[in-house]
Amino acid sequence: MNIFFYLILFFIFGAENCLGNEINIEFFKKFNDECLMEYIIEALENNHDLKQANHSVEQYRFEIKSQFSKEMPLLNVGSSYLGVHFPKSDMSDFLFVRPNAYILPFRVQYEPDFLLKNRDKTKSLKKLYFAKLANRKAIYISLLSDVASGYLNILLSDYLIEKQEEILNSKRNNLYLTDKKFKAGVVDSVILNDYRKKYINQVLMYDNLIKNRKTMLYNFAVLLGKSPQCIEELKRGSIKNIEYAENIPEIINSDLIFNRPDLIEAENKLRSAKIDITIAKKEFFPSFNLNALYSMDSATGGNFFSWNSAFGFLVAGLTQDIFKGGYKIANLKIKKEKYEELLEKYFQTDLNALKEVNNAMNLIKQDTISENSSLKQLKLQNAIYKSSKKKLHRGTVSKMEYFDNKAALNTIEQSWASSKTARLVDYVTLYKALGGQL
Repeated sequence: MNIFFYLILFFIFGAENCLGNEINIEFFKKFNDECLMEYIIEALENNHDLKQANHSVEQYRFEIKSQFSKEMPLLNVGSSYLGVHFPKSDMSDFLFVRPNAYILPFRVQYEPDFLLKNRDKTKSLKKLYFAKLANRKAIYISLLSDVASGYLNILLSDYLIEKQEEILNSKRNNLYLTDKKFKAGVVDSVILNDYRKKYINQVLMYDNLIKNRKTMLYNFAVLLGKSPQCIEELKRGSIKNIEYAENIPEIINSDLIFNRPDLIEAENKLRSAKIDITIAKKEFFPSFNLNALYSMDSATGGNFFSWNSAFGFLVAGLTQDIFKGGYKIANLKIKKEKYEELLEKYFQTDLNALKEVNNAMNLIKQDTISENSSLKQLKLQNAIYKSSKKKLHRGTVSKMEYFDNKAALNTIEQSWASSKTARLVDYVTLYKALGGQL
């Protein structure tokens, strides 16, 4: 692998809290296909869904900072101009107040968090932040799974088209030979039309394969963050050469399932909802408030920054809402129902996780059996084809029978490639079901 791609991996994930290790990119190296690894890295660098997820995480991170600032006292200062006029009286000579002055007030407002309500709000937001991190990880894993599955299916499509072209060539030769027999009066039009129909059916299958591959290439380009117009530039390997280098475990540790990002996300949302219930309960208690003002002015005879020119006060008190009891009760019930909703969602997510892992393991088992059966059929048909090829050279078998055996071999090769691709895609499915921990 070119060192350039490892450098890209370092810069992509170095600032992302080792996210590259969390999503286990090493898994895709085990397929021993350089093109696949290049596309994995390219998707991580350019995919717009990933960039959206990163921006969403950053929003939550700054919301935590915003909420934390509410735990601090509010201090502000302002400069004001004061213009006053006092009526002429006998006391005027004793008033040392200038008619024009400047005032510099410092105001402090603070609600001591005796009940830790604001602290709980910050904790709740932190849980949502952790949930968003898990959601981002799930998006990364889903993207990498889609890229790998899409790439494998494109390789399969290439192979199917290659073999379909060979089948078309065999059917075309048989149609040509049958047409010669028809013109010679050896066969009737029914047999000729039957061969024509077989050939047309194979042409239709070929056209569908071409159409499906182009659709897959368009979708694959978008996953990479590229324009669909560049599909001709997408280089790739061969389904015959790609293989997973390690064994898939037959038994999965349950701890791996509980580390899935969707379960972690659901768990953190549940914890945030529980904290929200505590906050809603604390809303029933009165709040304690402190207000202070310290102001310096030039209206009096003292110096601007002296004690004689200063004015200040401190006010402390308790406040209690009178007509918000119904609102607070309803809010508490809403938070409790939200918690119950998220609890059920957590249970359902847990069940879905178990289902997906079991399905992936079962698919691997069944598709491995199907691939082995296809290999046996392929070995048998290959022997038949080689035998017919020798017989053709000796003149003991017809060309039509030879082409039929060749087409049958190509069909079984397609079946084998489909079974192999299904098994490899099952590995990717298990990787996704385990949250990248395969």
